[in-house]
Amino acid sequence: MQRRRFLGLAAAASALGLTGAVSGCSTLGGETGDVTLKLVAADYDLGGGDSTKKYWAGLISAFEAKNPGVRIQLQVESWDDVDRKVAEMVKAGQAPDIAQIGAYADYAAAGQLYSADELLSIRVQANFLAPLVTAGEQKRTQYGLPFVASTRLLFFNEELFANAGVDAPPTTWDELAAAARKLEKKGVKYPFALPLGPEEAQVETMMWLLSGGDGYTDATDHYKIDSESNVRTLEWLRTNLVAEGLTGPVAPGKLNRKAAFAAFARGEVGMLNGHPSLMKQAAKQGVKFGKVALPGVSGKARATMGVADWIMGFKQSGHRKEIGAFLDFVFNDENVLKFAGDNGLLPATVTASARMESDPAHADLREFLQALPDAQLPPVGKTSWAQVSGAIKKDIGGAVAPDAKPAEILGRIAREATAAENAE
Repeated sequence: MQRRRFLGLAAAASALGLTGAVSGCSTLGGETGDVTLKLVAADYDLGGGDSTKKYWAGLISAFEAKNPGVRIQLQVESWDDVDRKVAEMVKAGQAPDIAQIGAYADYAAAGQLYSADELLSIRVQANFLAPLVTAGEQKRTQYGLPFVASTRLLFFNEELFANAGVDAPPTTWDELAAAARKLEKKGVKYPFALPLGPEEAQVETMMWLLSGGDGYTDATDHYKIDSESNVRTLEWLRTNLVAEGLTGPVAPGKLNRKAAFAAFARGEVGMLNGHPSLMKQAAKQGVKFGKVALPGVSGKARATMGVADWIMGFKQSGHRKEIGAFLDFVFNDENVLKFAGDNGLLPATVTASARMESDPAHADLREFLQALPDAQLPPVGKTSWAQVSGAIKKDIGGAVAPDAKPAEILGRIAREATAAENAE
């Protein structure tokens, strides 16, 4: 996987002349007549509430007040459904004007999206964090606009650690396994929760592959899923965690991230890899936790996992100017910071990231922000990634079962990945 490094936030903001708030709103008035834009967005409320709808409703109301000729029709869908529903709308010839979802590459490859420079003002386009721009590009043109980002750290339950006599969080795989054994002896339900179920197995897997020194792709961005290093990583998980009964009562291939996070928030998990929103979920239920960089084979992992969610403009209805004006408004610093802060996520822009890092109110996110310089993203710009990701979700859990042969399962996924890549 090609390393994608972030610019120093404050320096980049200064260099770009973006240290002030990016207003981004182009008041359209009634020049183009009444236009209604359809916006489909993902639901980020982990508690089943309506905070995502309230955020968008407030933003839309403010935008419409400045642009009386434009109306925004909002549809919020769960993460379980949103990508599928947008795909169905596009297939039916009823593409939304704007979609905030998990992937953009297939739509870009089909010529269905506006590029970033067709939509955004120069100031807004120049304000995205550099590696997120790279991840949003297809054939050197940016189509995916990064909406929010996150990195991953190792979360641990401080009370369970103390009860088990674990004096410090692990910095190596061997230390992690040793801590898990102590937790297991004290009756902890999930000494280490390993969610390789279909919800987000491709992300959990990539975290471990990076910790093992490799990843999904090589320096030329071609798949290398069954590399020797990746095989060794899954063999270690199989032998040292799963076969030893240290991953809990639910087999990793059956355990989804949402269930693992909920178990951590109930105080049933000693350790797991988590993203920023887990902090609020755990704190709400009174769990005292710590978080550190992901352990590697012999020390801190050389890279951590970065993830971005995307927002994009579809060409079908031809509302380029109105879509662009709305997206400029979406990426106003105040809007970006509110959504990211409310949901325990990281901003995708230089100026908002710099402000968050210096704000005492977001001190609990600094470790995640500081992990950004070494973060690596999945190969989301490859049109084959959706298929490859699906194969990983389906099969990777079986690769760490006690009697599994990781090389065979990774080899099968790798052959499918190569075939999909050749068809791009």
